[in-house]
Amino acid sequence: MEKHYLTPLFLPESIAVFAGPKDSTEPRFAQAQAVSAALRAQRFAGQLVFIDIHTTGTLADLAQTRADLAIIALPPEDVIQALEVAGRIKCRAALVVGSGVTPDKAAEMHRVARRHGMHMLGPNSLGMQRPRAGLNASVVGPLAATGSLALVSQSGALTASILDWSTQNSVGFSAVVSLGPHTSVDIAQVLDFLANDAQTHSIVVYMEGIGNARRFMSALRAAANAKPVVVLKAGRKKAGNQAAQTHSGAIVGSDDVFDAALRRAGAVRVRSFVELFSAAKCLASRYRPVGKRLNIITNGGGPGVLAADWASEIGLELGPISPELARDIAPQLPALASLTDLLDLSEEATPAHYRTAIDAAGRDKAVDGILVVHSPKAGVDATEIARAMADAKSHLSKPLLSCWMGDASVGEARQVLAAAAIPSFRTPEAAVGAFGNIASFYQNQQLLQQTPPPLSSLAKPDVEGARLIIENVLAERRKVLTEMESKALLSAFHIPVTQTILARSANEAMMIATQLGYPVALKIDSPDISHKSDVNGVALNVRNATVVRDVYNSMIQAVGKAQPGARINGVTIQKMAPAQRGREICVGLVTDDPFGPVIAFGAGGTMIELIDDRAMELPPLNQFLARRLIDRSRVAETLGDWRGADAIDREALEQVLLRVSEMVCELPQLREMDINPIIVDAHGAVAVDARVVIDHAPAGTHDYSHLAILPYPARYQQRWPLRGGGEYTIRPIRPDDAQMLQELVQNLSPESRYFRFVSSLKELPPSMLSRLTLIDYDREMALVAIHRERDTRVPGDDREIERVVGVSRYVTNPDKTSCEFSLVVADDFNGKGLGSRLMLSIMEEARDKGLTEIEGLVLANNPGMLKLMKSLGFVIKRFADDPDFMLVTHTL
Repeated sequence: MEKHYLTPLFLPESIAVFAGPKDSTEPRFAQAQAVSAALRAQRFAGQLVFIDIHTTGTLADLAQTRADLAIIALPPEDVIQALEVAGRIKCRAALVVGSGVTPDKAAEMHRVARRHGMHMLGPNSLGMQRPRAGLNASVVGPLAATGSLALVSQSGALTASILDWSTQNSVGFSAVVSLGPHTSVDIAQVLDFLANDAQTHSIVVYMEGIGNARRFMSALRAAANAKPVVVLKAGRKKAGNQAAQTHSGAIVGSDDVFDAALRRAGAVRVRSFVELFSAAKCLASRYRPVGKRLNIITNGGGPGVLAADWASEIGLELGPISPELARDIAPQLPALASLTDLLDLSEEATPAHYRTAIDAAGRDKAVDGILVVHSPKAGVDATEIARAMADAKSHLSKPLLSCWMGDASVGEARQVLAAAAIPSFRTPEAAVGAFGNIASFYQNQQLLQQTPPPLSSLAKPDVEGARLIIENVLAERRKVLTEMESKALLSAFHIPVTQTILARSANEAMMIATQLGYPVALKIDSPDISHKSDVNGVALNVRNATVVRDVYNSMIQAVGKAQPGARINGVTIQKMAPAQRGREICVGLVTDDPFGPVIAFGAGGTMIELIDDRAMELPPLNQFLARRLIDRSRVAETLGDWRGADAIDREALEQVLLRVSEMVCELPQLREMDINPIIVDAHGAVAVDARVVIDHAPAGTHDYSHLAILPYPARYQQRWPLRGGGEYTIRPIRPDDAQMLQELVQNLSPESRYFRFVSSLKELPPSMLSRLTLIDYDREMALVAIHRERDTRVPGDDREIERVVGVSRYVTNPDKTSCEFSLVVADDFNGKGLGSRLMLSIMEEARDKGLTEIEGLVLANNPGMLKLMKSLGFVIKRFADDPDFMLVTHTL
């Protein structure tokens, strides 16, 4: 398999160390000496070469020196020279250890590294560790123990603290990476490497900020799709933007958006250092994601109840064993044991009793995880109970966590649990919270698997009409749409709105109200007023013409007095929504830096900021995501049968969210939006008021680049005739294609599998299958050829099934101008034109992305593929690094 482009950085075979004069006592070389000592202290399996740029005479002295990685631990003024030397000796990566480098100096280092084709971690990095390789290129402490947990941190102090903690808690690491400000290799690239790193089974991230949201989300989604990722982010900012012109913009803070982004990426967020350690314990035990039903086994009612209370507080469910299982094990437990919601084994519990309870919970399919809470009791050997747990764990297929309360008397028991890789906590709340992280990962993985297109399957919206409205407003040098314009925009996307007519005089208001029918609502119409109620600009349930006239005149006067400089177009008249016991909902849009547009959902009405109900989701949405978004809001509790009111039409509300998602995808000019209130009842949903804020679209947003998550590119779906009869469909790959892709690989001949994967594998490993089917459609694209055919697996069954009969794929190279492709076609579809069409289609998509060259490696003994490449106009030449391969290239 092709090596990752950061392999020379994180898995080097040879290292050149630039660490200053040997045995120097100058203070400016103190850090360099620390790095040298750390490297010399370990048994790095590769070659280590120490270079002192202050004593090396000329580059001729280094003529025979070659290295994968340059580790530079020098004062900032010497780094540029060291990078130049590293480039001359053909280093492919550089690690610059140190601190205090200014942005300007860092930019100069980046330029030198790019010129020499080196990927540079740093400057302002405290280094990295690869314990399995015996590599400690850091100043954060001794080499960590070997394990399967990777740590990525933007804080050197926190990195050192975690490593110190890990020593006492028997937690080992596959990689430790300290990232500082102005580093060239950023957190997204490190995540991208760790997603493909066989030594890493789970990832813990401490971060303070990101630069490119699209790149970060792409890498995080790929990593979380392959292995659990837990994130602790510092700098949680108070919600709200004082300059916001909509309610949504005022109540939604950047931290809410970051939560939504992590959820959508399939990662788990923790909010404290303690939680991060708890999560690290669970990840180090390699527990896979599970549901949220937790069975609690205890020998004391109080601690068990505390655990149950906290489980309810954080949204978990108790997972009691079934009545049948309870009856079966009751004779084997103490007489005082209670087997209802908790398995309270009483103070008489022995190791055998614990083992019986754990085995029962392990067999119950309605239990997702088990927590054992033990309190010290006189005459009870806590260590033996821990050994019983360790023995039970080997037979379990679900997470087993423990809370060993107390201290002096349970120390040995905790050591037994640690040796068995059973996470142990000192309080019930910490243990329950740790299981909550595992459960959240499972929930968020379901969000990760969603790949919605920009437009839903609903009736096609009038996108061009909506764009014309926006262009006209911008042409008038306005950014805030009037209520009439806002509702016209919603109507273009088929969102139901109340009929609204603008009156410019009291007489017009009376005539319009009479035509619409009473009662009516009157609202001031002004591009300068964000919240009409705040200036007495709203009157509801006006029931006759005389009152309409009086309200019109008094409203104009009151608004003019409250906001003298405001431009007033008049007053809008609309018939009151007839909904009986309808709920008021607000659907909004905010634009975050750096994540771009985000959709908000919650309770609506005039008290929206006081109620502060907001659930967030990154676009695009599909019905599953819309449903989950509604469920996360507090107002969701009122949408069913509630206090005598019928349940609302959930499908109508979900469709409003899908339509808003379409607006966000297709209209990059949108900055803020409130649809407040939306009145929703058993018969449907209608938008009563709306306010939209726009601006000129950022450059390059023609391809949904304003979104943090690229929509599913449905526009590349096409039907093609099959040579010899029939047809097939080419479309971008989806996560739910995994099983069909696996069947394609399994049914290939050994020769075809070897030509594609240069391996004797017979099927794709689960992690690889997941990685190949869930892609970001930005850095990577895969097109599948789908053929519908009769299912021959079941005799007499004439139903048609879909089958993947070919895949073409490209991955963008680090230079971001070229890409590398791969192609595979089912053996029984060779010679039918699929290979040519898949290649032409993937080349067309790469061209649309702005890439200028496509390349690939083809085995020299694969004449069929080489013949196809020649027919498509590829240039074919011997691959310099490996004579078994031919390098094929094509300018796009």
